[in-house]
Amino acid sequence: MNAIRATLRLQFHRDFTLDDARALVDDFAALGVSHLYASPLQASRRGSRHGYDGVDPTRIDDELGGETALAALVSALRARGMGLVLDIVPNHLAVGGSENPWWQSVLTWGEQSPYGAFFDIDWHAPDPTLAGKLLAPFLGAPYAETLESGELALDFDAVGFHVAYHEHRFPIDPRHYGDILRFAEHNALHEQAAFFEALAQVPDPCSLAPAALSQLERVLEDPSAQASLASALQLFEATSEHGATRLHALLSRQHYRLAFWRTASDEINWRRFFDVTELGGLRVEQPEVFDAVHALPLRLAREGLVDGLRIDHVDGLADPGGYCRHLRARLDALVPERPEGVPSRVALYVEKILGDGETLPTDWQVDGTSGYEFMNEVAGIQHDPQGAAPLAALWHQVSGRAPDFSAEVRQARGEVLETLLASEYAACARALHAVARARLESRDVTLGSIARALKALVVHFPIYRSYAGDAGRPEADAAFFRQAMTGARHALSPPDRATLDRLERWLGGEAPSVCRDDERVLRQRAITRFQQLTSPVAAKAVEDTAGYRSAVLISRNDVGFHGEHFSHSPKRFHAANAVRARDFPHALVTTATHDHKRGEDVRARLAALSESADAFADAVSRWQCDAAPLCQSLDEGTAPSPGDALILYQLILGAWPPTLAPQDSAGMSEFTERLAQWQQKALREAKLRTHWLWPDEQYETACRAFLEGVLTTPALRDSLHRAARALDAPGALNALVQATLRMTVPGVADLYQGNDAWDFSLVDPDNRRPVDYAARRASLFAPPAMSEALAQWRDGRVKQALTVRLLALRARHPTLFLDGDYQPLHAQGQHAERVVAFVRRQGEQCLVVVVPRLATPLLKDELEGDGVLAIAPARWADTRLALPPGRYRSALSERSLDADGEPVALAELFHTLPFEVFTSEARADRRALQGEST
Repeated sequence: MNAIRATLRLQFHRDFTLDDARALVDDFAALGVSHLYASPLQASRRGSRHGYDGVDPTRIDDELGGETALAALVSALRARGMGLVLDIVPNHLAVGGSENPWWQSVLTWGEQSPYGAFFDIDWHAPDPTLAGKLLAPFLGAPYAETLESGELALDFDAVGFHVAYHEHRFPIDPRHYGDILRFAEHNALHEQAAFFEALAQVPDPCSLAPAALSQLERVLEDPSAQASLASALQLFEATSEHGATRLHALLSRQHYRLAFWRTASDEINWRRFFDVTELGGLRVEQPEVFDAVHALPLRLAREGLVDGLRIDHVDGLADPGGYCRHLRARLDALVPERPEGVPSRVALYVEKILGDGETLPTDWQVDGTSGYEFMNEVAGIQHDPQGAAPLAALWHQVSGRAPDFSAEVRQARGEVLETLLASEYAACARALHAVARARLESRDVTLGSIARALKALVVHFPIYRSYAGDAGRPEADAAFFRQAMTGARHALSPPDRATLDRLERWLGGEAPSVCRDDERVLRQRAITRFQQLTSPVAAKAVEDTAGYRSAVLISRNDVGFHGEHFSHSPKRFHAANAVRARDFPHALVTTATHDHKRGEDVRARLAALSESADAFADAVSRWQCDAAPLCQSLDEGTAPSPGDALILYQLILGAWPPTLAPQDSAGMSEFTERLAQWQQKALREAKLRTHWLWPDEQYETACRAFLEGVLTTPALRDSLHRAARALDAPGALNALVQATLRMTVPGVADLYQGNDAWDFSLVDPDNRRPVDYAARRASLFAPPAMSEALAQWRDGRVKQALTVRLLALRARHPTLFLDGDYQPLHAQGQHAERVVAFVRRQGEQCLVVVVPRLATPLLKDELEGDGVLAIAPARWADTRLALPPGRYRSALSERSLDADGEPVALAELFHTLPFEVFTSEARADRRALQGEST
């Protein structure tokens, strides 16, 4: 059975089930992947389109086909020498609604529930209305208004008494059933009331309640008892004053406080996934929680149904490193029990966003990340640094906002702390205040000073989180913490700087282990609170706010990208690949995910725009004039704002498919609708003129009208179309280079569903649209020659042909790709900076990859036609590259090439194709290679 060498990410939901995937296994095998990489399969909310809103981690989702369908899919994969990697979500579960049995138990029994410690709930919040309760902010209007409206309806069914509210079900503690049953004029029901009230006197009421409920159901088999209970329930109808009083009194005795959804940001007393109140954080660091959450994935691993696990949002956990090491140990313990014929070791990947200069800790014992950093690395080398200044000037001139992405992030961090995550921020400040009160010398440090210092520290924190523990802050985090301290110090008054210094020590500068036990616990809690605060703040501020506010070029704003850097040098790219080869050679390497903001080929097209910055600026000036009549004047200003219009122009150019003509009314209508859905989300994420929590429908409507006007006004539409067509060839070349690098650099090549064809998708849910596998099938099983595919490159078959060939090459030489070393090759001559090349070796095997970058000037003729996607050899002038001596064969064109150690002209290397991948079985002279690399 094959090790994991190449994966295909699939998004499962009720319209694409495990059985649907099983029917396509032959297609996936022909594509060349070794494993499917599945979105979460454990039971999620009904109708979920992604699986990250799990409700029951103990079973496979029935909507996907259940475990029977999973076993059938894996059986089909095994028959083709393939396997499955499974995405799991240990950080959170979906709450609210009525589908999560663990959450429903917590609502029912409170802290006494068997799952009372599973969720990260502060049962002792300072708010007296939440003493021993959790906030349930799921109402669509203020509590009193909702109560008096009659929308909260007391009801009874086989599960017990509950208050129904739309899709929600708020259970009544069985110990309070007597408050309802005593209103029934029926002796048997009065007797049942006493049984339920007696539960308050027993040590384990949860285990005895089902028997009492069964007894009540037997009583209710009597029609007279049913009628009496129905009359009693009517007394709790809140449409009357007395009914509202009774229902409120009953709800006040429960283990939750119903509240308007807007209260969550300020008052919630349990950890959420980011600011999503429908997703409750789990305390997976607790052994019993870990065991319950992982029982199914570990069993599937033991039975040989999965060969790898991908851990979602590992930074949300209290102790990511400890979690990963524990899971690695549990997986390794299964090796003797796994069936013969499957990989003995189960791979472990983490979804981790690495900040600028940050590396994945090597002591986590994982195989690597899910690949966001490679998306950033390859995009970085495809952006022309010469375009940074003119595009930044354009953005500032048009939008009025500074082009400094870091400044946008800092502003957004402050806003997120004070709005979306205000309750989490307050909880962290209180945890630090408790640390202050633990010692005489710091007991006068006020909560207000702590809050100000904490805000400054979080605002300037350069990475998602640190990883301090009982032994203090690891050395790898020290530089990032110092950077945050320096920035925070400039933002604070002298007294608050002293508090900041204390925070530095309390948050890991000093090891909690040196403190006495009571203070040690307080410091550990404060460290955890802080580290679980900075991560969601970063996600909301960087990806979901600044990334939509700052648009020097939006292809540099995506998940895991470093928007403060417009471009990266090939030297940095090579260094990152070398580090991966050394530390995480089996990490996933991807260029598209279910979370990306723009499809991989949209980013590739916009990267090409960086090479024509001045021409773009001129075009924007014309478009502004032509579109002025489409703008609307509102009280808050022009709609759309000039900045929002500029972002829209970028998206239109980046996402306009090369085969879509303005005269195609149906195609243009679909394109417009997709852009309109993106636009609404982008405007709300930016949080400038509208917001998810308080949408400005007037502004959004005006922006949509502008979009529709732009794409239906002939002169303006046609001008945009011409500008989009100018990006077709360089964008396509960038996309093919991007795909080539993804499949040849160190790591496991990961392909996102459908991306063997052009990917012009936008942010989710657009990037999760159904894949037309039938349309891909003919060329998949009879791939055209690369030269033929390049001649018809606009239809996307060239990308599939490239994918099939390179994945087949990986299958023939698995150890070369998974374990081969990595050495950069450096070109010489006029266009040396437009070449990226490297060599990989494993034993006698050798791989040489040579691709162009920033090639728009070399594609001048192609920009004006529809011919073969190629760079005329003469355009490379005197550019040359020294290859390790040996005889090579192209994996793409089958031509042979002899290298004797002397530089080879790029015109010769790219004689057939505009990029090349060569393999050699001959032993090359390592000294010659090393000399050329230096």
